Amino acid sequence: MAKDLKGKVAVIAGGGKNLGALIAKEFQDAGATGFLLHYNSAASKAETEKTAGALREKGADVIVFQGDLAVVANTTSMFDQAKAHFGAVHVAINTAGVVIKKPMLEVTEADYNKSFDANAKAAFFFMQQAGRVLEDQGSICTIVSSLLAAYTPYYSVYPGSKAPVEHYTRAASKEFGDRGISVTAVGPGPMDTSFFYGQESSDAQAYHKTAAALSKYSKTGLTDIEDIAPLVRFLVTEGWWITGQTIFANGGYTTR
Repeated sequence: MAKDLKGKVAVIAGGGKNLGALIAKEFQDAGATGFLLHYNSAASKAETEKTAGALREKGADVIVFQGDLAVVANTTSMFDQAKAHFGAVHVAINTAGVVIKKPMLEVTEADYNKSFDANAKAAFFFMQQAGRVLEDQGSICTIVSSLLAAYTPYYSVYPGSKAPVEHYTRAASKEFGDRGISVTAVGPGPMDTSFFYGQESSDAQAYHKTAAALSKYSKTGLTDIEDIAPLVRFLVTEGWWITGQTIFANGGYTTR
């Protein structure tokens, strides 16, 4: 059974910028015609509207949704709005999350709660609501992190709060499998986006830019989002037989 994106509708959390926006473009190029693009804070509104406008110019039907997905009611409303507007939803992609880099002794309760709300709780209920709304033979994919396979200091709560998503992915793939829904996670290496540069010193940036086995073949030494978006497209189309798994796509930055 082959899957494709022709005429399909995708909900993309964090879909207005960086990797999420590129995934939307990749999906449209593959035939998707409907998009709900989610963003969290008002600071991302302009970029999200710009992405939505570019998709509309090429013929897509696009709606935009703002909300903190750690609030379950927002996630439920997002999927309900997509279903009501488009009539059907076929693909759900979650690129949203937060990163906190601190020595463990400096992590506050607020840091911990923020990380687990954004990276674990929001991902769980995103999958739950996607499973409720998606059409049979749909696809769900969550962006996690290659730090899940790393042995490193200062990143206790970021990969720690992404780690549960691997287990959610396994469970969802079993529970939704009877409906032909594949569920995957993708763990990129440090990506050349603002998400990476915000917490890294110049020395740390230099290290990460040389840490991958294939780093000298990347534009910056980091993972390029242009190398991740096609993988996500593959997983929700020809790669649909891959389910319940986390794929590390990082040029040899980490492995397991």
